Amino acid sequence: MLDPVIRSLSPLVLMPGRERRKRVGRGFSPGELREAGMSEARTRTSGIPVDRRRKTVHPWNVEALGKLALVQSP
Repeated sequence: MLDPVIRSLSPLVLMPGRERRKRVGRGFSPGELREAGMSEARTRTSGIPVDRRRKTVHPWNVEALGKLALVQSP
């Protein structure tokens, strides 16, 4: 069973089009994981979704992952 903190964590991506609103994405990009200082192996064991097709790095997602890393650190 997933931790409630991880379950509530969802990546935000920009919608294509003129307005560029934010929506919930499939997973965090590998670049966002790298900037947050998390490895892909750790995210797999933690249940954090990763979307390997994404190339963008959004600062709000990196910040959310950073907060999660602080909560999960021993």
